Amino acid sequence: MTLFALGLNHQTAPLDVRERVVFDFDRLRSALGEIKGGLAAEAAILSTCNRTELYFSAGEAKPAAAWLAQFHRLDPGELAPYLYTLPREQAVRHAFRVASGLDSMVLGEPQILGQMKEAVRVAEAAGTLGTVLHKLFQRSFAVAKEVRSTTEVGANSVSMAAAAVKLAARIFPSLQQQKVLFIGAGEMIELCATHFAAQNPARISVANRTLERAHALAHRFSGRAIELRGLGEHLAEHDIVVSCTASSLPILGKGMVERALRTRRRRPMFMVDLAVPRDIEPEVGELDDVFLYTVDDLQEIVQDNLDARRSAVEQAEAIIETQVGQFMH
Repeated sequence: MTLFALGLNHQTAPLDVRERVVFDFDRLRSALGEIKGGLAAEAAILSTCNRTELYFSAGEAKPAAAWLAQFHRLDPGELAPYLYTLPREQAVRHAFRVASGLDSMVLGEPQILGQMKEAVRVAEAAGTLGTVLHKLFQRSFAVAKEVRSTTEVGANSVSMAAAAVKLAARIFPSLQQQKVLFIGAGEMIELCATHFAAQNPARISVANRTLERAHALAHRFSGRAIELRGLGEHLAEHDIVVSCTASSLPILGKGMVERALRTRRRRPMFMVDLAVPRDIEPEVGELDDVFLYTVDDLQEIVQDNLDARRSAVEQAEAIIETQVGQFMH
C-alpha cells in the first residue's frame, strides 16, 4: 500500500472546473464509503472552495482518479488535465504545506487548518481514517502549529474578506454610504461581515435559509435578517452583495438582478460570490451596472502581500522538509 494525495486546486483548475467536483457535506460520508468499499484501505476527503483532494492508502492511484470523475458524473479525460497525483513523501509534503497555509490562495490563511480537521472528523466518523492517515494528519497539524508560531507566514495576511472590502472601495468612494447584504450565515460570511462592519456601512442585512441563524448574525452587527425566499423583494435596496452558501444551485439569477437594477434606476451593484459551486449565475456579470467578482478574481488582490513574506515562506519550507524526512523515517 502507498500513501497518495490526489486532487485539484486553485492553481491547477479554474473555478468552473472546481465547482463541479465539490463534495457537499451530505455526500461526504457516502463518498468515503464508496472509496473504502474497494478503492483504498484508508481515505479522507478535503473539499473547500479552492481545492478538492483525496488522501488515501492504496496499491495505485488511477482507480481513484477514475472514481472521482465518475462520482461527479464527469468524463475521466475531462478531469485529467487538472489533477495532480502525489505519492509517498510528495503526499506528506503536500499535506504539511496545505495545513500550514502555504498552498492557499491567501498565503498563511488559517481557515484551511479548521477545514482539514473537519475532513479528519468526517473520515473518522465514516470509519475510513486508518493508522497511516491518522498519523499523517496529526503530524500535519503539529507542523502547521510550528510554522505559524515560529515564522511570519500568517502575519498581516490578506483574507478573502479583506480583499472583498478592498475591491468594494474601488467601486464606491465611501462604504459608509452603502447598504450591504450578506447571503448565508457561515464562517466566511461572518468574516466578511466583520470586515465590512468595520467600515460603518449605512446598513447591514443577512439573508439565510434558516431565519434564526440570519437573526443571530445580523444582531451582532446591528443589522436585520431576511428570509432567503424573500430575497427578490429586498435585493434592490442593497449596493453591495456578498454571497457564500452551500447551495448546489445558483441563488441569484440574471433575471432577479435585472429587476433589481431597474428598481435601482441603474445605480451600480457590487457583488462578490465566494461560494463553490457559485451562488450567482455567471451571466449576472454581463450586466452593465454590476461588478461581479468570484474567488478567482480576488486572487490578484490577495497576492499583493506575498513578496513581503517570501523570507517567511523559505523558513516554513525548511521546517516542512525536516518534518517530511522525520515522518517518512
